[in-house]
Parts: sequence; structure tokens; C-alpha cells
Amino acid sequence: MAVANDSIFARSLITDRATKFGLKNEAFGAKVVPRRAFGNGGKVKGKVKVEVKATVQVAGLDEVKKPKEELGFDVVSEGELREKGFLGMRKTKLVCTIGPACCSMEDLEKLALGGMNVARLNMCHNTRDWHRDVIKKIKRLNAERGFCVSVMIDTEGIEVGDVLVIDGGMASFEVIEKVGNDLRCDGGMASFEVIEKVGNDLRCQCTDSGLFLPHAKFSFWRDGKLVARNNELPTLSKKDWADIEYGVSEGVDFIALSFVNDADSVRQLKNYLYMRSSRSTRVLAKIESLESLQKLEEIVKASDGIMVARGDLGVEIPYEQIPTVQEEIIRVCRELNKPVIVASQLLESMVEYPTPTRAEVADVSEAVQQYADALMLSGESAIGPYGQKALSVLQMASSRMELWSREENRLSILHQHQLGVSLPDRIAEQICNCAVEMGNNLGVDAIFVYTKHGQMASLLSRNRPYPPIFAFTSDNGTRMALNLQWGVIPLLVDLSDDMEANILRTIDLIRTKGMLKTGDAVLVVSDLTPAHLNSTAFQSIQVKLVV
Repeated sequence: MAVANDSIFARSLITDRATKFGLKNEAFGAKVVPRRAFGNGGKVKGKVKVEVKATVQVAGLDEVKKPKEELGFDVVSEGELREKGFLGMRKTKLVCTIGPACCSMEDLEKLALGGMNVARLNMCHNTRDWHRDVIKKIKRLNAERGFCVSVMIDTEGIEVGDVLVIDGGMASFEVIEKVGNDLRCDGGMASFEVIEKVGNDLRCQCTDSGLFLPHAKFSFWRDGKLVARNNELPTLSKKDWADIEYGVSEGVDFIALSFVNDADSVRQLKNYLYMRSSRSTRVLAKIESLESLQKLEEIVKASDGIMVARGDLGVEIPYEQIPTVQEEIIRVCRELNKPVIVASQLLESMVEYPTPTRAEVADVSEAVQQYADALMLSGESAIGPYGQKALSVLQMASSRMELWSREENRLSILHQHQLGVSLPDRIAEQICNCAVEMGNNLGVDAIFVYTKHGQMASLLSRNRPYPPIFAFTSDNGTRMALNLQWGVIPLLVDLSDDMEANILRTIDLIRTKGMLKTGDAVLVVSDLTPAHLNSTAFQSIQVKLVV
């Protein structure tokens, strides 16, 4: 496609215009950094050749009537924008597990003010009435205090066996295994050796004593290798299906599926949600087993997102493989355009102590540098007394690492794995690739995308641009789903069929709030079908300069 050439041509136009403003080698106040062009020189496989024009409009925006409606800006993003400016906005999203330590209205509000984008509820713990009360509080905060916090439930999954500790350092396990195997609880927090089989029970001798909590995960090892589990067990139990039905009725935004071993269970749940007309509920697959790693790509393709459950995953693979496995999962998710959460033990010491270890901060920073979409707190927020401090550590560490990566010009060039099959999808994908390249090269202040289901906002996020992505949508389900996408600030606003009017209206709305000023440059793309087929806002890249 001829997108890349058009984008470079557009860059020269903007640079020429910027030179007239006295900026010379700068575009809108930022240095123009050469970047590798995307695209394939206008060539499309097959006999069809399509040219997508990248339209650049540098124009004043002060002749717009003041709109009646309000902009659906959440108070945290608005405050961050006012304080730090466009490029200072945090792009890595933050997920907090809600538990007894942070379930009051006051504590939930403090977490929301601290940057919590998604609240996670673990269905392993507490009653449905307790979860219902938390969900109501979060929705009330969103409606009355102007927050935009999505809700995720995490299914319990099938337990392989029950653990019962008895006298004399012995234990009984209701599973079928062999004498001589090693049993490791929670990745080695306690270890046992199988010494006798009694019916369906195993008697084990403790070899490494330790403390493990209820719902501890355990694995059997033989000669230093993991013993395969029973793959015939279903991913979803009866309780899981009841919890899912409960979550749908409560209007949750995400369902995280535990112990996913293949894509079939993900498709089954998504089909169920489709039949329940709950299309806005996204399904996340948790990667926490050796089987899920072996079928990673098919699981990622089938799901709406991925959670890297490093704690459970560390039970099944050697410790030294965790860093490279995490990086590979993040890479695959980016290529396939699915958001990815790095979870488990990020700040484990803060379950007990008010400050993290320096190694934990380095671990958080590494996940940010790998461009994970989101970071997640588990016990740190759910049961620890320092949940708000832990959240502030994630916020500060991620913001600092993002700033460093930008200052060091460490843009992560993504291998352009083609996602689209149909020609319109491929065109949209190329537009987003080139839009990010243009935005980075020109030094624009923000990228605006107008979207119905969030597809182009997601494609923009996939390329990890320097400027923040403001996604305007009239669908609240889309807004809450985009809460998990790297660098995307979702805004709920009424959109019309007239795209030019949408652009002018939303820019004016932000300017009237004092968050856009003269000289700011905004790059604009859209996946909305226009009322008029000759609209330049459809399948185009525009640059608006506020004067």
C-alpha cells in the first residue's frame, strides 16, 4: 500500500509549515526523529491495488459553536493531563485486586484516585453478596465522582486435588500419583516426597517446611521434570459457570478465565456471552500452566486479552525461565493485538512492609520496558495494609520508566505481523501503523481516534506511540474495555454521522477545559462510517493545529 509514502509526504508538508512558524528542524516544538517507514510501497498481494490518502489539515479551530454536551473525561486522567501535559501521562494501566483490606467506599475511592484502571474480584474468596456490594460501590464512584474504573472477575477454576496437613509432618492428597515423586506447593513454599499410596490418597513426608495458604497450587515433579496433569478435566467448573452468570448479571467488563489449557474453553465462554447478548464483556485467558504455554498463540488469538499469572506459572516451569517466558508472552500479545497484564508477586513484600524491595521495583520497571499493557496487584492490595502505597509505587515506577524510554528514544519497533484478512481491515491496520509513525516523527501532542468498537484505538495502542491516544466512543462497553489498553484514554461522548463535526466538537470541548492551547497539534483517525462517502475523515490521517 502507498500509505508509508503518503505519510512521509505529509510529514514534509507539516515540517514546511512548522518552519514558517520559526521551528526549522522541529515539528510543533519537538525534534523530528527519522523512523523506519512502514508499508510495502503500494503493493498489495493479488491483482488489487489500493491507495490510501493521508490527508493533512492544518487549520484553526476557534469557529465552532459551544456544544451543549459534556466530555466524558475521567477525573484522574483530566488531573494528570493538567499537571503533566500530554507526554507526561502514564500509559501503563494498573489493576488492583479488591479484598477485605480495601473494600470500603473510602478505600476504593483512594485507589481510583491513585490510578486504578481496573478493579479485580477473585471469585475464590468472599461471597457473591460481598462482591455485589463492591461492584455497586465502584459503579457509584464512576457515576457520582467521575471515575472510569472497569470491573473484572477472576474465575476459580478446577482444583486438581485437596490438601490436608496432619500430624508428624505428613500430608494426605486426594490425587493419583507415584511413590518417590516430589510435591511442591506454590512453587516451592513447601515441599513433600510421596512415600506411600493409600487408595486414592498419598502419604507424603515434608522435605522443605514452609507456610502455604488455602487454595495453594501444587505440582508433582519426577527426576527434576514436571509430571503432566490430567488434561481431561474441564476448564470451567459448575461454580465457575454460576460465577460467570453472576458476573454477566452484574455487568462486569472482564472475565478472567483460570487454568486455560487450549482455545476451546475460551471460545466456549465467548459463544455463551454472545448468546447472552453480553458482547461488551471481554474474556481474558490466564497463562498459568505448561499446557497453556504450549498452545499460547491459539489461546491469544481466541481471547480478548491475556493475564500472565506468574505465581501459578512458576509452579510448573523452572524459575529461570520466567523472565524469558514473560517477555515472549508480551511479544505475542502485541503482535496479535491483545492487551496483556503482568500479574503476581510484583510487590510481594508490600503485603507486610510499607516499602518494596529494590529488586521488586526493577521487576516492575522491566515489565514496563517490555511494553506490557497493565500491571496487577494481588495480595498487596487485597489483604495488605499498604495497598495504596503499593499502587503509588506502580504508578511512579511505570511513569518514570516510560519517560526514560522516550528520552532515550527506545521506541519498540514491532514486527509487522499482518492481522487484517479483508481489505478494509488491512487498510485500517496500515493507517494506524503510519499514524503512529507520523505522530512520533512530527511530535504531535496527542492522537485522537473516533471509534465504535475500539478496533482502531487498539491498533494504535499496539504500536506504542509517544503521544497519548484519546479514544472517543459513544459506546460505554467499548470505553470500559479500552481501560486495559496501553496509552489509551477512553472518553464517552455522543458521536454523529458527520465526522468533521465530531472532530471539531471534541477538540473544542477539550480546549474549553483548558487542556488544549494554541499551537498544540492533534493527529486524527477514525473507524466510524461517515454520512458522506467523500468525507476526508474516513480512512485518512489528519493533523489539526490549534490556532
